Amino acid sequence: MTASQGSGCELQGLLLGRLCAHTAKTCCGKNTTEEIKRDVKESTCSQLCVGNGTCACHDGYQLQEDGVNCEDVNECLTNRHNCIGGQVCINTEGSFRCQRETSCGTGYELRDDNSCQDIDECVLGIHNCAPDFICTNTAGSFRCHPREKCATGFIQDAAGSCIDINECVAHTSPCQPGQTCINTMGSYTCRRNTVTCGRGYHLTHDGARCEDVDECRAGNVCGDHGCINLVGTYRCECRSGFLFNSITKLCEDINECRHYPGRLCAHKCENTEGSYQCTCTTGFKLSHDGRNCEDVNECEANPCSQECSNVYGSYQCYCRRGYQLSDMDGITCEDIDECALPTGGHVCSYRCSNAPGSFYCTCPPTGYTLAPNGRTCQDIDECATGSHTCSVSESCFNIQGGFRCLSFTCPPNFRQASWGRCERVTCEFTRDPASCFLLPLRISFYNISFPTNTPVPANVFRMGPSNSVPGDKMLLNIVSGDEDGYFVVQQQAHGGEISLHRALTQPRDFFLTVEMRLIRYGKAHLYMAKIAVFVTHELSIQPTRTFPY
Repeated sequence: MTASQGSGCELQGLLLGRLCAHTAKTCCGKNTTEEIKRDVKESTCSQLCVGNGTCACHDGYQLQEDGVNCEDVNECLTNRHNCIGGQVCINTEGSFRCQRETSCGTGYELRDDNSCQDIDECVLGIHNCAPDFICTNTAGSFRCHPREKCATGFIQDAAGSCIDINECVAHTSPCQPGQTCINTMGSYTCRRNTVTCGRGYHLTHDGARCEDVDECRAGNVCGDHGCINLVGTYRCECRSGFLFNSITKLCEDINECRHYPGRLCAHKCENTEGSYQCTCTTGFKLSHDGRNCEDVNECEANPCSQECSNVYGSYQCYCRRGYQLSDMDGITCEDIDECALPTGGHVCSYRCSNAPGSFYCTCPPTGYTLAPNGRTCQDIDECATGSHTCSVSESCFNIQGGFRCLSFTCPPNFRQASWGRCERVTCEFTRDPASCFLLPLRISFYNISFPTNTPVPANVFRMGPSNSVPGDKMLLNIVSGDEDGYFVVQQQAHGGEISLHRALTQPRDFFLTVEMRLIRYGKAHLYMAKIAVFVTHELSIQPTRTFPY
């Protein structure tokens, strides 16, 4: 916009002039306010209009390609600045500024024109002058000057305060010979010399000379110790156990325990006033010489509930058999419950009962008696002692903890060959010879007993011929009595074994019928065994028995 155009816009008034400066092509040159307002609404230029619909920009800006908006010119990049050497160009909106590359240093600040200006610390109040000083600014710094002048006889210290001058020290011999200089506030005086006595001396009555002071007569300076006067001083003759301190002039106690460690007392040394005393540790008492320690026999005071044994410096309590020393006090003896010990279950074969200092074993009320060792229960053989209740026609069989009454009779077609053995009669004399030949040649009766919980497998019965012939063949079979399958047959070369293969935890009676078929020289022979098995409560090892035919 030219000067003449600007003047034309300003004729419309201040407000319209401002609008004109930011409107487009037809703003300037209009005669009325309404025309100018209408042009403002239609204007699109961002800064200046130059007429005929053309836009322009202020200094430091350039028109963009759209012909309407203006953007800042970076004079630092386009090299349109005028910064000199040692200055750095910094772009600003519509312009730029030059700034020094280095600072001004302490006491100066950088101005907008890049010049260094002195900082007046006194005006800004950033000095460190004391209240008694006046701050005076200097180039790049400041100075502190005292506020006042000191009077004669005074001098100013570093803080600005007036302090007295000691003329007696500051000047050489300010007084006449024979006189003593005495400093006063702001001045000094001269006084005629007098006789001054040192420690341990005092003036004579005429004041002309010094004489020794007898401290031993002047006061009780050594207390209950002896005192010896010396020229200008004294010393104390200390009693035994004390040592004279020449600095404090006192008799001080000697700590004999510290000066002679380990040489005065056998155990412990305790210092006393002027002496010492020996003491002993627990379990010992001081001997007659006052230094050594001798053992105390604590057992004489009966500290233990049962047995006591004196040891050097102490004692040890012991308990009789069946008791143990308490873990609480180490003195009281407590009964040992042998039955409750980890091995208590093996102390007695049946039942253990604790007693003070001991224990005793018991057996079941019937069928057993206590062995001489007092721990094992022995079975009572009622059959041997005659204490059974079997009839005359019955046989008594002893088992663990009891007995059984058994009757023995041979079945038809058999005759009794001996006790517990039946043999087949001659079949030709029977009514039915054909059926007779199917019967076994011999029936044998056996009784076996073993305890519950016997480890399995366990052999309980072995069956075989009394003599063997080469070529014999044998077959063993359980015919009846083992319906629950507790037993099993194991065939062998010369007979067989009947074994228990299921554990029995409760007493039980079995009546097994076992057949053995022997084939010899092509001819079969049948033998039968009736086995009564009695399983009892008590645990005992029953040996395997072999029964020949």
